Amino acid sequence: MQSLTARRPVSRVRRDPAPSKWDYRLQRLMLTPYVRGFVWKGVPSLLLVGGLALWLSHEPNRQAVIGQLTHLREEFEARPEFRVSLARVEGASDDLAEAVRAKLALPLPMSSFDIDLDAARERIEGLDAVQGADLRVRSGGILQVVITERMPVAVWRTEDGLTLVDETGHRVAGLVSRSDRADLPLIAGEGADAATPEALALMAAAGPLTQRIRGLVRVGDRRWDLVLDRNQRVQLPEKNPVQALERLLALDHAQDLMNRDILTVDLRSDHRPTLRLTPNALAEIRRAQGLETVENEL
Repeated sequence: MQSLTARRPVSRVRRDPAPSKWDYRLQRLMLTPYVRGFVWKGVPSLLLVGGLALWLSHEPNRQAVIGQLTHLREEFEARPEFRVSLARVEGASDDLAEAVRAKLALPLPMSSFDIDLDAARERIEGLDAVQGADLRVRSGGILQVVITERMPVAVWRTEDGLTLVDETGHRVAGLVSRSDRADLPLIAGEGADAATPEALALMAAAGPLTQRIRGLVRVGDRRWDLVLDRNQRVQLPEKNPVQALERLLALDHAQDLMNRDILTVDLRSDHRPTLRLTPNALAEIRRAQGLETVENEL
């Protein structure tokens, strides 16, 4: 006989293994690469940056960091391998090399990090005789300065004195006496420096007259006068002066024109040259033509 108090078997409700709606959405969200990357990397980074910003918000902490970084930088720049102790100037004459060293104005030895190469190059290129400069720090603590020097090709005479100019008309240096550079041609007149290339072309085309040339005078900043010995002057045109000079050389070769008693040869007209004779030659012509006047004796 069974007991009346015997328990009946209890039926258990099985739990549904499927996630809830919010769990499902969270799991789907975490499967997104950007969200997962932000959670695992972005959030810790934000916390780290926020903590660092909070720590640096205090003035003593900032000053300590700046001081430490400055000290490390100074120690690094003061290393022997970065120290420059010698400036070597190449491509310049002795006088120009001394002027370049003076323009550098660098208290050597010093760290290469303290040398402003661009500013030093600008100071050097400010010298009249320097066309260009290249500055580099070489191994062994050497500051190499390579100079492209302007070469004088003519002497320019002005009211202020004599000046050496290069092939472009740029000033190279002053000149005390013409005899110091007698090997260079002489140019004069306003704007003669800017027209130096044309003057050099005229000198190159002068041919047999080269040895007789005393100089070239710029007239009205438009054209040239070729000044020869024996007080002879050749007035060249504004346009095509080289071709006009070549025509004069051909005429001189055919008729020995420039060895006669002529003061001025005017080539400004394309049609024909105009000659101005010396007073003696003009008197001889008048005498030959019977035009000589007899002066009354006192």
